[in-house]
Amino acid sequence: MSGISRAAKAAILVSALGYFVDIYDLLLFGIVRVPSLRTLGVPDAAMKEVGATLLNYQMFGMLLGGIFWGVLGDKKGRLSVLFGSIFLYSVANLANAFVDRTGSVETGLLAYQWLRLIAGIGLAGELGAGITLVSELMPADKRGYGTMVVAGFGILGAVAATLIGDIFPWQTAYIIGGVMGLMLLIMRIGVYESGMYEQTAEANVKRGDFLYLFTSGERFMKYLRSILIGVPLWFAVGILIIFSKEFGVALGATFTVNPGYAIGFMYGGLSLGDFLTGYLSQRLGSRRMVVFVCQLINVALITVYLLSRDFGPVYFYTLCVVLGLANGYWAVFVTIAAEQFGTNLRATVATTVPNFVRGSVPLLTTAFLYLDKEVFAHGAVNSAQGMVPAAFIVGGIALALGVWAILTMPETHGKDLNYHE
Repeated sequence: MSGISRAAKAAILVSALGYFVDIYDLLLFGIVRVPSLRTLGVPDAAMKEVGATLLNYQMFGMLLGGIFWGVLGDKKGRLSVLFGSIFLYSVANLANAFVDRTGSVETGLLAYQWLRLIAGIGLAGELGAGITLVSELMPADKRGYGTMVVAGFGILGAVAATLIGDIFPWQTAYIIGGVMGLMLLIMRIGVYESGMYEQTAEANVKRGDFLYLFTSGERFMKYLRSILIGVPLWFAVGILIIFSKEFGVALGATFTVNPGYAIGFMYGGLSLGDFLTGYLSQRLGSRRMVVFVCQLINVALITVYLLSRDFGPVYFYTLCVVLGLANGYWAVFVTIAAEQFGTNLRATVATTVPNFVRGSVPLLTTAFLYLDKEVFAHGAVNSAQGMVPAAFIVGGIALALGVWAILTMPETHGKDLNYHE
């Protein structure tokens, strides 16, 4: 890419590879959920509830980690977060391979919960730091291309996780993820700190003040909108795809849905979507327009998903790809968040926003499971019949808030980022 410095290219390369490993480790639990819990002795009847609990631990860890790494990124630099987060989640995932050797089912699950929490804290930092670094090193008119490559390539980590999780035992899959992360740390040579950040560090400017986001109504609403436009994506992943096996039963699928395959196919679509939306946002000169169109298509596809009946594997996995394509605005979404705020708060925002979106998963799953069990399927013979109306309600709220947020968000394409809050 002409006109792009060597430092920017190195940052794009390492950030993209880091996000690849990040996504691999982030989605691996959903892929190996069933075999890993069976190894620990969890009965099939409790798979959904135990799986939701473990997912919530991981996502809560990302919520905590988003604040920690975001503040650190503005106070100590983008690189400290980029490599510190990779180290933490790599070690946690290596340890996760050995939870089945801890003794009783209760002890094993407790270890699994804490390691998912620690891994979640580690996983929270890489993307925000990478997007912030690339955004500040790239020319304003080409910024979207850099973040497009980081997210588009990085999301392929889910496809790798699907293949590895299908070929190898779940313990080996965790080990591979941990080793890939540790190997990536060697590549830190040649990656340099953002010049914008170094100028801010030298100036007498308060950096990384998370609470400052809440001291102004206008600033808070801008921050809230940044979060809400990403929530529908994680409804699709955290509800429709993670629990795709159970949805297959509820919708009368003619085969047993493999959640690992569903994740792999959806994330293949997400990767294509990230490249497509990143390119279109650059060509059209508007990030808002692209995200808004994605949201509208998402409404239609989620409706199709929940109204489908008696389908086979080709139909379902194709729908997963198309659903991923419609939700492939993650790169544009994170770029919008990074471009909304000044250099002294940019890492805090770019790191906390995607993790608050991911951290919404416990709220989404709690609401979904409550509606499923206590409202729609309460006392029903078929316990799966409450999943569809529950998903319609939770997804409908998430999509409505997402559409409102992007329609009221200021356009940031081509914005000069060299300023302070």
